[in-house]
Amino acid sequence: MRDKKELFAGCLLGGAIGDALGYPVEFMKYSKILEEFGAEGITELKINQEKNKAIISDDTQMTLFTADGLIWAYERMRDRGIGSYTGSGIYQSYLRWYYTQTGVVIDEFWLKKQPHEEFRDDSKYPKSILDHKELFERRTPGPSCLNALSSGEMGTIERPINNSKGCGGIMRVAPIGVFLHKNPEEAFQVGAEVAAITHGHPTGYLAAGTLACIIAEFINGRTILESINSAIEILKGYSRHEETLKALEKAIDYAKDEEKTGYEVVKKLGQGWVAEEALAIAVYCALKNKDFKSALIMAVNHDGDSDSTGAICGNILGAAYGRRFIPEEWIDKIELKEFMEELGDRLCNLS
Repeated sequence: MRDKKELFAGCLLGGAIGDALGYPVEFMKYSKILEEFGAEGITELKINQEKNKAIISDDTQMTLFTADGLIWAYERMRDRGIGSYTGSGIYQSYLRWYYTQTGVVIDEFWLKKQPHEEFRDDSKYPKSILDHKELFERRTPGPSCLNALSSGEMGTIERPINNSKGCGGIMRVAPIGVFLHKNPEEAFQVGAEVAAITHGHPTGYLAAGTLACIIAEFINGRTILESINSAIEILKGYSRHEETLKALEKAIDYAKDEEKTGYEVVKKLGQGWVAEEALAIAVYCALKNKDFKSALIMAVNHDGDSDSTGAICGNILGAAYGRRFIPEEWIDKIELKEFMEELGDRLCNLS
């Protein structure tokens, strides 16, 4: 029997580590990465001298706000008997993240109201997410997320807020997969809805739904390939799924090729700036490598959005194999480690 708490924590920690590994090289060309870090590229977490930790980017910041919003929404819906994950907690949590990045208050009520104030056991969970100063630091937040949230309107699948399919929607939805694992179809739908808050192109939100579903199936005990195939079947039921499906099928086919590997294959899958490419790169690297380090090193050493592809790959492997699969020395170096483990514990206890 697999320990679900191990998987929940592994998903959050793995994503944060992949994010932190790729963050220093996010905007660097592959040739520049090799020039600066050596023939294998960046292979170790870069420690911030001021914090003495490897720092996360906006990807993990938003992932943690997703997890906090999930808990908030679940408890509010349980208490009131009505609501939705997007409109009863996650959107409001993103408004709070927007405040941490800009200082601008979109809705004063949601800023002042502390999540879980009616429900949480303060003796066990004494802090609000807004008590963590690291989450107030600007770590290259994505323009689509900022612009969509600044409007004061919540984007939906039915009423798209823009036509963006950037990876800012997919890189934050992993907690939905772990929390809603008992119903992979629901995980897919909610993952898509959450991405659509800020990313209105079908590929932007369907790729996110696909990732949430894949992660849900890991928690249910399926292998990586079984989980991907399950998500593909659900994906096919949505209109305008073709772009996401094609990217996933390419990743699976390339992973079967024993001759070609590494950067040259990742380059064929794209750069990860858009959702389907980020998903395809992460899936390819997870399928191609047998250990956590090798997969993340492959996932971040390329020309594109290295922190997002690293984060998604880390989410996948952490959820598939659990915390024990992640090198302890990397866990010890990541900032907000304790808070991520606390969130994983809370998500597991409620799911």
